[in-house]
Amino acid sequence: MKARVVIVEDHALTRAGLRTSLAGETDVVGEAPDGILGLELIRKERPDVAIIDIGLPGMDGVALTQRVRAELPLTHVVILTMIDLEEEVIAALAAGADAYCLKSSEPERIVEAVRIAREGGAYFDPKIAHIVLARFGSGAQPPAPVSPLTRRETEVLALIADGVGNSQIAERLHIGLGTVKGHVRDILEKLAASDRTHAAVVALRKGYI
Repeated sequence: MKARVVIVEDHALTRAGLRTSLAGETDVVGEAPDGILGLELIRKERPDVAIIDIGLPGMDGVALTQRVRAELPLTHVVILTMIDLEEEVIAALAAGADAYCLKSSEPERIVEAVRIAREGGAYFDPKIAHIVLARFGSGAQPPAPVSPLTRRETEVLALIADGVGNSQIAERLHIGLGTVKGHVRDILEKLAASDRTHAAVVALRKGYI
């Protein structure tokens, strides 16, 4: 069954872009241009996932997230913003957001964040993974003296951490898409990572990239 999604975003063009990106993958059951109307809509629809812009008029995304988590614990929250400042990230996470994406994220990354959030997981765009790591990774292991990754795998992982998709990685490194996918598979295995974001966080923690 497709995830039922509500979009709370004050820019109509961004809402339209999100709706298009999510089409076929989810059921967008409603949209709202501000936090107050967004809360009313979420209360009414009780969606699986609410995509919430952090800079909303009326009630900002952090306050809205707090209300949603308090009133509708079964609704997961994906925070969306253009701002990748530490205080914004930490405030959203502290409010109970399940996922955090930048508006500049590739559409498939936002779709992935919605899927992971719906399944009860946590998702951080690789572009802001270092912020989460810096705040919550105090118990991290010291950097390993030798990386298990090859030079090419390190290049691929560095691009993943910058939020670059497989197709763009292939173009930048002048290699085939299948080769990129093979490198990603090897990286996940070597780092015992569950997904691309997890691999980026592990590599940042251990000093591989």
